[in-house]
Amino acid sequence: MPNETRRGFLGLVGAATLVALSPLAARPALALSADQAQAMIQTSVDEVYTVINSGKPLPQMLAEFEVIFARYADVDVIARSALGPAARQVGAQEFAAYKTAFQGYIGRKYGKRFREFIGSKIEVQGAKAVKSFYAVNSVAYLNGRAPMQVEWHVSDKSGSVRYFNIIIEGINMLATERTEIAAMLARRKGDIAALTADLQQAG
Repeated sequence: MPNETRRGFLGLVGAATLVALSPLAARPALALSADQAQAMIQTSVDEVYTVINSGKPLPQMLAEFEVIFARYADVDVIARSALGPAARQVGAQEFAAYKTAFQGYIGRKYGKRFREFIGSKIEVQGAKAVKSFYAVNSVAYLNGRAPMQVEWHVSDKSGSVRYFNIIIEGINMLATERTEIAAMLARRKGDIAALTADLQQAG
């Protein structure tokens, strides 16, 4: 499977994960089970593929993705991970501005690729406990391409069941975004406000 294809599919599921913004919350963890983790991924996959195969205009599809993944993604975790060590130093207001810009950047960056995956599907196959979260295993079938292993990391630490990372054929979504955002931040000499401005225009 060409690396570009894997990255494109990472964009499909990763962008949807990153589009929604979940509030930061310090709530107790739920009694999450393997069945709950697997069921949540199955539901989210079903909903997103309904949109992908709907034939609707791209702007409408993106709006629907945002609604769907607002229910399933722990994007506060993803946005902080992408920002890296700087996330521990940035103020709440500045981080909120960055996170909003990050949302738009990811939507534009990967949104152009959604139509490439019309007719594809993901089969959710099972879940297993890994430390403090569940890894939900699935197989992605793309038209005319070899099947790909997709692993979703699911937790309830935010107070609800959400996924916070995806690994597709060895490509780690959190690591990929962390590398790209770090490069952008380095070009701005660590200036978060400048990074935010860049993200507002990029994609």
